[in-house]
Amino acid sequence: MFGSHLSIAGGLENALTAAGDLACDCVQIFTRNQRRWSNPPITDDEVRRWTAGLAALGWNRGGPPRIVSHNSYLVNLAAPSGETRRRSIVAQRQELERCERLGIERCVIHPGAHLGDAPKAGTPHDLERPPSRDERRGLDRIVKALDRIHRELVGYRVVTLLETTTGSGSNLGWNFSHLAAIREAVAEPDRIGFCFDTCHVTAAGWDMTTPARARAVLERFDETCGLDRIGAFHMNDSKGAVGSRLDRHAHIGEGTCGSSCFGAICRDPRFADIPKILETAKETGPDGVPWDTINLERLRAFASRGRPAAPITPKTRRGRSSGGDSTEDRPSKVRRRTSTTTAARATQKRSRDR
Repeated sequence: MFGSHLSIAGGLENALTAAGDLACDCVQIFTRNQRRWSNPPITDDEVRRWTAGLAALGWNRGGPPRIVSHNSYLVNLAAPSGETRRRSIVAQRQELERCERLGIERCVIHPGAHLGDAPKAGTPHDLERPPSRDERRGLDRIVKALDRIHRELVGYRVVTLLETTTGSGSNLGWNFSHLAAIREAVAEPDRIGFCFDTCHVTAAGWDMTTPARARAVLERFDETCGLDRIGAFHMNDSKGAVGSRLDRHAHIGEGTCGSSCFGAICRDPRFADIPKILETAKETGPDGVPWDTINLERLRAFASRGRPAAPITPKTRRGRSSGGDSTEDRPSKVRRRTSTTTAARATQKRSRDR
């Protein structure tokens, strides 16, 4: 299932029209102006036009979720107490309310930035180290914010997908253990899933440039978070090198992720019904063909090229923590984690099999 992040300019339903024009199987949207904290509520007329757009595509007949929302980049649930944290919680709650109104079952969110001590720009991540004190505090603030939002929105179907990040600045989510820690600590873990961004994973230091390395990274994610909890993929190549921490998306095949990265995801039959969303620049390529069209063709070629990628063997995962008081002043459930798996070490020893 392949699609793109498309514009809602002129009306939410316009993204659906554009998806049909591009022959997308799925689509990601902003349900609102993502550069503003406050937006008007969705009207009944907008819901009607949105519903009609879904019907025109045949996307209202059940089956796997095809629509993904991306929340505002202003939201930072890891922020310390203050106006930014207050606004972030309100904005994320409103985003989930908008998703529920439109019947959107997946909402992608960047975990957030803890705003404490962070590595200098350009310093590679140590993928084996446990979270620092500032990182643990930031993770705990995310858990408390999500629990508060979930308590206020009882019975909602929409699932929040925590996105992998490059870890620029003090942003959390570059280590898979960050995402797992949040899900394990929230009071309602079934309302949390994951979004795997190929550019972000590469720039964070997870090397998928050979088939063996791509398999090792996916195995590591399965051990830590669970591949079955991925609700969306962001399919972007990376302008930055492996481990650069540079969040710059490139067109498919024009960056540093490697064909094995895209092949491992596109050819795995377990991911067939998971939205794979382009977030690449809306440009015109050779001969006037939109790059969205070119990128979608390249992804579909990976899906059909050669034999299917061997599926990752499911791993026995740690039991999740649950229960306990879910109030804002609950003691932290975010624990230190250290991991020394062979798969992870292989991702950082890149020079051996290049």
